[in-house]
This record gives sequence, C-alpha cells and structure tokens, in this order.
Amino acid sequence: MRIFSGDTWTLEELQEQVADAGRRSVVVPPADSKRAVLETFGEVLDFPEHYGVNLDALNDSLHDFADSITENGNPPVTVLWQVAAPFRSDRSFGIICEILQDAERYAGKDLAVTAVLL
Repeated sequence: MRIFSGDTWTLEELQEQVADAGRRSVVVPPADSKRAVLETFGEVLDFPEHYGVNLDALNDSLHDFADSITENGNPPVTVLWQVAAPFRSDRSFGIICEILQDAERYAGKDLAVTAVLL
C-alpha cells in the first residue's frame, strides 16, 4: 500500500499515473468515521447486499473483489482511498490499512491500494 499526501499529489495526477500503468482506478471518497468508511468501501466496490459493514466483512469482501478482477479478465485495479484527516486519528484507521495490505498480498498484481491523506 502506498500513502501519499493530498498536498503533494492531486487525485487527477494519481489517476493519470494509474492509467499510464495500464490499470483502472477506483476512487473511494473520504469519510470521517469507521462506519462511514466501511459503508463507502461497500458502495464504491459494489460489495454484495449481505455485506456486514464491519472489519471482517471488509476483509472477506475485498478478497471476493480481488477474485472478481482475475475471474472476469479485467485490467488490474488501483483503489485510490481518500482518507479524511479526522479519520486518521481513529484507531480503526490502522486496522483498515492492514486489511487493505492483506488484500493486496492476496490479489498479487491485480489489486493495489493508494491512500491519499487529505
């Protein structure tokens, strides 16, 4: 997982880098609470209706999302997660980062995550 400051790179610049690398980008907009972050990931990545909006469900759903990239023959994906400043002080921020890193390891080259600190 890569982490960038929103002061250094704009979202548009990061999306351009992703496209230049032959990948598609998916933007997860900022949210300021654990629940809102989990809900936003679920909405943007189109998790199933039964998504439990908790950390375990995020982990499972990210693995399913990674599987769907490979199974459908889609180009690799880079998730650009915009992290709101208030959320970075939430203790679940680190846990979600670990879950995202695990999903990257699971998916290999098919999934990358970049956190953009706002």
